[in-house]
Amino acid sequence: MLAAGFVAALTSAAGAPAQSDTLCVMSYNVHNAVGMDGVRDVSRLARIITAAGADLVAIQEVDSVTRRSEGRYILGDLAAETNMHPVFAPAIDFDGGRYGIGLLSREQPLSVRRLPLPGAEEERTLLLVEFEDYIMGVTHLSLTEDDRLASVGILEREAAALAKPLILAGDFNASPDSPAIEALSQTFTPLSDAVSPTFPADNPTVTIDHIMYKGDNPPAVLSSQVVNEPVASDHRPIVCLLRLPGL
Repeated sequence: MLAAGFVAALTSAAGAPAQSDTLCVMSYNVHNAVGMDGVRDVSRLARIITAAGADLVAIQEVDSVTRRSEGRYILGDLAAETNMHPVFAPAIDFDGGRYGIGLLSREQPLSVRRLPLPGAEEERTLLLVEFEDYIMGVTHLSLTEDDRLASVGILEREAAALAKPLILAGDFNASPDSPAIEALSQTFTPLSDAVSPTFPADNPTVTIDHIMYKGDNPPAVLSSQVVNEPVASDHRPIVCLLRLPGL
């Protein structure tokens, strides 16, 4: 369930609809819509996203037409229930369909790129979605430290080549004091709460979900929080309300 204070806080800070000069960014490892109670409930996730007033939602661990999901396009179902645009980036073929990451956005994307990232235990991917004033990046990094460090180099190279600022969000499988996050923080500005833990959802002990920024002028962070949601997934979602330069 949603904590009572969460909806009130977001209503005052990042309520829907967001102000025209702000951007509400969420990252959520949705565990393919299966909660800590073992129930697959897309509508439950949609209510959490809607309550946050999110303009952009970086999604990790989501199926597309797999047998275990009864042939459902989970990201598309979430998009329909939140009235957002879905962009899916498969990482692996799985159980008759595909499995990977995605983005939900209020605004129609201008362009989309999908790039492979290192993953010894499982192939990983980077999703780059262009909008008028910025590019949104989504990823779910490897469980292996060497792969995460190799991914940092790729992320830095891609960000340096972009003509627009990059917002990067996802499940990085790494805590703020890990080598990968410390390396990434040399060129990216961390935006999300680096103290409050995000996993596991029912009793979180580690902070492995992050929102970061790469650009000439970092945005003003008007609010940043880990949502007190212990059931809907095995991760808690993170939300940042930003004021970007030029918005």
